[in-house]
Amino acid sequence: QVQLVESGGGLVQAGGSLRLSCAVSGLTFSDYPMAWFRQAPGQEREFVGTITRTSSYREVGDSVKGRFAISRVNAKNELYLQMNNLKPEDTAVYYCAAHSRRYGGTSRRLGDYDTWGQGTQVTVYS
Repeated sequence: QVQLVESGGGLVQAGGSLRLSCAVSGLTFSDYPMAWFRQAPGQEREFVGTITRTSSYREVGDSVKGRFAISRVNAKNELYLQMNNLKPEDTAVYYCAAHSRRYGGTSRRLGDYDTWGQGTQVTVYS
């Protein structure tokens, strides 16, 4: 049974930092590109960042560039999202996701990911 479990969310003041983690089990983590998405109330799920299997390439969305960083540790089966200089508009539920294709490439497309965690809430207040 594949499981993705996010943690690390919470309530933080604007300008603060949080580090999200995603613990993965039930699949060979190192075989899959991974991603973070987020969804604010009443909004569509939005791409945040993606990373290749070996961390050789990674990218984040324009709205978080320069503030967020995605990383992974394959030996621990964990994915991370370091979020700095948080803003109220970063408030959302954050989800980690595994790419649908083993050995596939990274993607910003929601439909290219078919395994999702339950999400962790991040709330940023001013």
